Amino acid sequence: MNFTSFLDHEHHKKLLGSVDALLLMKFGACARVLNGARNLDQQYRKYASCTGAEIGSLFQRRRWYCEDARYRCSAFWKPSSKTHEEKKPKNGKEDSNVLLAQAGFIRQAYSGIFHLLPLGLRVQDKIERLLDKHMHSLQASKVSLSSLSSQDLWVKSGRLGAGTDVFTFSDRKDAKWLLSPTHEEEITELVGSLVQSYRDLPVRLYQISRKYRDEPRPRQGLLRGREFLMKDLYTFDVDVPAALRTYDGVRAAYNKFFDELKIPYIVARATSGNMGGELSHEYHLPSSKGEDSVLSCSHCDHVKNEELVTSGQVSTRLLESCDFDIPSALEEIPKLKEAVFITNDKESLVKAYCKHRDAGASSATSENEINPYAVKAAIPEVALGIENPSEQFFSSNSTTGRILYMFDDQITRSDAQAQLATARGHNSPPDAPMFIVESPSGSMRIPDLVKPQTGDRCPACSEGRIQVQKAIEIGHTFHLGTRYSEVLNAKVAVGPASKSQHEVFMQMGCHGIGVSRLMAATASALSDKVGLNWPRVIAPFEVIVIPHQVRDVESCVAVYDQMLQGEAACNDAIVDDREKDWLSKLREADLIGYPVIVFLGKAWKERGEYEVQCRRLKVKQTVSGVELSGFVRRLLEQL
Repeated sequence: MNFTSFLDHEHHKKLLGSVDALLLMKFGACARVLNGARNLDQQYRKYASCTGAEIGSLFQRRRWYCEDARYRCSAFWKPSSKTHEEKKPKNGKEDSNVLLAQAGFIRQAYSGIFHLLPLGLRVQDKIERLLDKHMHSLQASKVSLSSLSSQDLWVKSGRLGAGTDVFTFSDRKDAKWLLSPTHEEEITELVGSLVQSYRDLPVRLYQISRKYRDEPRPRQGLLRGREFLMKDLYTFDVDVPAALRTYDGVRAAYNKFFDELKIPYIVARATSGNMGGELSHEYHLPSSKGEDSVLSCSHCDHVKNEELVTSGQVSTRLLESCDFDIPSALEEIPKLKEAVFITNDKESLVKAYCKHRDAGASSATSENEINPYAVKAAIPEVALGIENPSEQFFSSNSTTGRILYMFDDQITRSDAQAQLATARGHNSPPDAPMFIVESPSGSMRIPDLVKPQTGDRCPACSEGRIQVQKAIEIGHTFHLGTRYSEVLNAKVAVGPASKSQHEVFMQMGCHGIGVSRLMAATASALSDKVGLNWPRVIAPFEVIVIPHQVRDVESCVAVYDQMLQGEAACNDAIVDDREKDWLSKLREADLIGYPVIVFLGKAWKERGEYEVQCRRLKVKQTVSGVELSGFVRRLLEQL
């Protein structure tokens, strides 16, 4: 029966009278529609009594379009690299970025730059939709700002200095541009030009867009790349109390977002860095692959990033002869641990020292180490992450450079003097003046230069013990205050329209979640020796149906439809209908990390029962066809 004769049938007039029913016209040419039926007339008669709304709801579900609209592995591009077994690391630990590449989610194009393949794009799209949902709960409006930004704006904000990891370039008219790693300057300029009255506040704008960073050492795949996808929310309020209420609202929305992901996360107080402001929190996923160290107390709610160091002001003093006097009671020169840093201008070399940890101490878990963030908190000009700082210092400073010495307060004065005497005799040329960094009290020993370690006493409550966890940062909230609105003149008028009206700078907040970073961090946190393990809400597909033999594919299609009909067991599924052996299909499914696998194996052939596997919940059970949908639904609700 062709579509023209279908239109002539009397019992279809009701359908054609509805606007929703016009959807049928788009699919009338399909050979097999409405759940893959072979006879159009038969299926249309079945649904002729439906209202237009009911027909519309049917067409919202992909399974009603046509059989080819079902997701099948044969029609879904999933390129794979070498087999999982061939690339297994020697130490037995799986690298999540290697797994993402092997399973066909990403491919590296250049150093720090990756292509997203269909599986990876499905994960990314689901993360974006979930973010849209929670941003809508904040009444935030979505925008899309240009990836190009004027260097002039960044010069005004003071963020385009030497050593910044920003891609900059000039166009043919010699105008200066950059590829935005973030959009504080642009959004402030935009809102400042469009909002003039306090009545127009609050304003909450967000985007999900690509950002760029001239990363000097790209590493760990999507975790530290030159191009990345990020959700950034910018908030504008009239005063500090309103801005802090907004800040708390965003934090609550972030908590709900991560709760819905059902992944372990940590919220920690953090430093604001060059973003500005004095209040910020980070969201972390615990992972041995993380570059951050998060400190939490066993007794109180003290949780912070290791980078957050509060130190008093320090001063520097030129060393005098008395500073090198070694007490006669000192039998031998102490061996101290040294860490060396250089300032951004390369004119100062900083040497920090601490004691070796007492091997007999009960809290000792490893050797003492200098905390580089404590050094930077005391001397903000220090550049972290610079390789071979001593070589760079002595090669660029023959007469003008200076050397600063810092000692942790656990080091005795006599030991510090002995170290200085040794340094003067062996390490410092006569034309490099030596300075000592002193605490506000005038002591040559600085408190808390040592990295905190698991087992140390909590500095907040003094009762609990600190636990240090490696973690991956996936989100950050900042209360910026007027950091950008002042320099970019973003003001609103407050008060009645009279002489008493005055202008104030808008209070800003910036709140980001790394979308591509979240994908990699989730893969890292939940993967195991077998493969990836996705949470249900962002899994590329929630269920995969695998037959024992290719001739059983039609039975898999029936299971596919059962999963999505009535009280649906899942939101999406895929059938593996490829001409491959069942064992390799199961191994690939484990590598990709589908939450649930339905296998039509021996039990199905003998008793009509399906084998359901959920690796994350350690479930492997056979269930009847009647129980299948409910059983799968209950599993997915736990993921």
